[in-house]
Amino acid sequence: MQLPLETEALVVHTPGGPFEMTPIVIQNLRPDEILVEMKYSGICHTDLWLQSGGAGPLVKFPVIPGHEGAGIIRAVGSAITRDSQSLRVGDAVLLSFAACGSCVPCREDQFSRCTEFTPLNLTGVRRPDGSSPAAVLLSDGSHRTETPVRAQFFGQSSFSRYSVVHEHCVVKCPYPEDLALYAPMGCGYQTGAGTILNIMKPRPEQTVAVFGAGSVGFAAIMAAAALSTKQIVAIDIVGQKLALARELGATHAINTAEISGGVVEEIRNLTGGKGVDFAIDTTGVASVVEQMLDCLAYGGTAASIGATPREAKITVDVGAFFAEKKTWIGVAEGDSHPPKFIPELINLHKQGKFPIESISKVYPVADLERAISDMKDGTVIKPIIRF
Repeated sequence: MQLPLETEALVVHTPGGPFEMTPIVIQNLRPDEILVEMKYSGICHTDLWLQSGGAGPLVKFPVIPGHEGAGIIRAVGSAITRDSQSLRVGDAVLLSFAACGSCVPCREDQFSRCTEFTPLNLTGVRRPDGSSPAAVLLSDGSHRTETPVRAQFFGQSSFSRYSVVHEHCVVKCPYPEDLALYAPMGCGYQTGAGTILNIMKPRPEQTVAVFGAGSVGFAAIMAAAALSTKQIVAIDIVGQKLALARELGATHAINTAEISGGVVEEIRNLTGGKGVDFAIDTTGVASVVEQMLDCLAYGGTAASIGATPREAKITVDVGAFFAEKKTWIGVAEGDSHPPKFIPELINLHKQGKFPIESISKVYPVADLERAISDMKDGTVIKPIIRF
């Protein structure tokens, strides 16, 4: 496919501004990049955080959000050497996060611990020069201008009909007919499921609490159920989401909007006073993080996988935390190596143990705002847009 290429993308022009379908031009493809015709993209709360200006000085506007893309390769850079996947024009692919591929964690296939994770994924530009492969195209018929747009959010900016993608984002999809269903594998699903399967690895007799029943929380619940975990407690404030969580593997559900006591007391009552072996917070709310830590059993492990504002503070009884041998970790992207882990999740789904079709819905791109509204009110857990 020849470049430059004129196409369209959902651009946010100013912090807090709307998503607007905007003409853009893709100007060039570097040797280590891949051009993908986007067919689907999951919508994540991180995209709304970006839209709102939550990234602060990390990201300048205009910007193209989106980081759960799925599509077809239309061009492959000359330096692509992903022999294990044999990436070719015409391949169906799923897109995940970017990694440098050369730091110590990357060389050990720990891409989610890449030392360049933040600049590669959150700034929306190429590293290290800060350039962009695309520009907003403005024309009044006689005069044409091209304004750079940040088009590498998580190395992909998947809210675009075509996107230049960082090579380490790309995972070949073994089932092209299921591109829509598997689009969110690259972030939300692997974040929740990976925290359970790669980090916590609960044994059948152990207990897990999941704070927040969004797509990340549901992925964690389904993964824990796939391991036959004895007790899985889902915590949220939306009744219909908790009812679905019970259907998909949670053994107990706590609606914090309805209980008279505290959520920690409720969890301890469910566990014979001991607390849970593992707890996950997907919300990033400081008060919820405190509850997550307080509900742990002796020797328990808590994982923060929801982004918390940098200025947020919590109170921890350090002496008790130490005496009770508890552990608190931060996890990005489920501590996953996507080329290996995403196929494992797909296999789990094919075995009927990861029923993601129960939490997702596909919307035409023109219905983006309805998809976002349905996600916010809990009508749909994981909306996916179709280009």
